[in-house]
Amino acid sequence: MTAAEAQAYLDLVDWRRRVGDLYRISGEDALARFRRGRDDLFRTHPQSPIEPEERASFAGLRYFDHDPACRVTAHLEPGDGTDLVIDTGGDDGAVRYRRAGTLVFTLGGEPCRLTVLSLVQYAGGLFVPFRDRTSGRDTYGGGRYLFDTAKDTDGLVLEIEAGSPEVVIDFNYAYNASCAYSARWACPLAPPENHLKVEVRAGERTYHT
Repeated sequence: MTAAEAQAYLDLVDWRRRVGDLYRISGEDALARFRRGRDDLFRTHPQSPIEPEERASFAGLRYFDHDPACRVTAHLEPGDGTDLVIDTGGDDGAVRYRRAGTLVFTLGGEPCRLTVLSLVQYAGGLFVPFRDRTSGRDTYGGGRYLFDTAKDTDGLVLEIEAGSPEVVIDFNYAYNASCAYSARWACPLAPPENHLKVEVRAGERTYHT
């Protein structure tokens, strides 16, 4: 292993810590501060998914306006515990998840369901990727992520109370997978059961160079 490869491991730890810190911002202007901080990381950090040659001209990510209606209460129904394997299409191969539960909620007047996936490996983690009717038009065609607790991207998105199946989820923090920015990344994307039949006009939009 080269010195550069070893440094990349440390940089990745720093990247994940800094991303996680963004999800712990509080206050009325939390969303605006979150977006500014995310832009700064994408512009300057060695582990940014933006290609190095594009960072100097990077003008920021594109978002929908904040929509309070996209912060909704959901009920978590128990999952059936079956496994789901998602092929990333890259060197990492397939990632195995377990169906831990289903978030049931109403958005835009329509009933919605999203499967909550649990990572089947050391440390676990809950993961919710999704597609909606903006995918491939206003948002990345492969869909977006609502939260991924293994990556610490849930603090502002998922409000829970121990012992209660009622949670609050906020689509204003929905974000793109790294593969939305560059073909050198491979990512697990939303399975068909997480394709919503509504437009989710909240969160991150398609990335344009």
